[in-house]
Amino acid sequence: MCMSGKAGRRKVAGIIGCVVAILVMGSLGVMIWQQIPTRVQAGQYEICGVDVSHYQGEVDWNTLREQGISFAYIKATEGSSYVDAYFAQNVIGAGQAGVTPGAYHFFSFDSPAETQAEWYIETVGSESILIPAVDIEYYGDKRQNPPEESVVRNSLQKMLDILETEYGVKPMIYTTYPFYRKYIQGYFDEYPLWLRNVYFEPGEDWTLWQYADRVVLDGYAGEERYIDMDVFYGSAEEFEELKMKKHIMRGEE
Repeated sequence: MCMSGKAGRRKVAGIIGCVVAILVMGSLGVMIWQQIPTRVQAGQYEICGVDVSHYQGEVDWNTLREQGISFAYIKATEGSSYVDAYFAQNVIGAGQAGVTPGAYHFFSFDSPAETQAEWYIETVGSESILIPAVDIEYYGDKRQNPPEESVVRNSLQKMLDILETEYGVKPMIYTTYPFYRKYIQGYFDEYPLWLRNVYFEPGEDWTLWQYADRVVLDGYAGEERYIDMDVFYGSAEEFEELKMKKHIMRGEE
């Protein structure tokens, strides 16, 4: 799925391997075929990962590792009181299998940012090897009734500040393209960006790219058939900088 090789350099073998993997493991539905261009583009990047939650159910991390998965961002918390039922076993299982685990928080617009940050810290502690990630996007009726831009930015900044104070690194922001354009772009440029775009490679300075959400892999047995796929912008050596030390962003020296 993600072929090894120097990041940023397209290789014919990698592209061919990526397409073959899609045909073998993916569904032939229309939405999947629409995502083939991003899977081909993602084949140029060396470090491949997934993001998971309780929807994937029991995960066999050794099986995922055998399919080229190097890292996983695992859902930990949501709002100020929710803990993903599979977080603890996922973060332990991933680490034991040699898949580098990270923990992400799903941000709620209906809960104070301070208590959300505290809940993440209480739940995750030092279990995450990768830097903290905050998933902020539309949910429920928020797309139809979007919250005020200044309110969203102020709340997000509060949570990011608390996490940075606790962990000593700038957290990563995960978001979708529509949400990024409305709320994030131009306001959080100093933070690592994890951007979702299943139709084409983003032109922004991204650290992680969620390039597909209709991939079928072996190794999990939850209610969700598909699993999200991600790539890291950089080499294996650069990926080490994402491990609770300092962040690396595209274009930095």
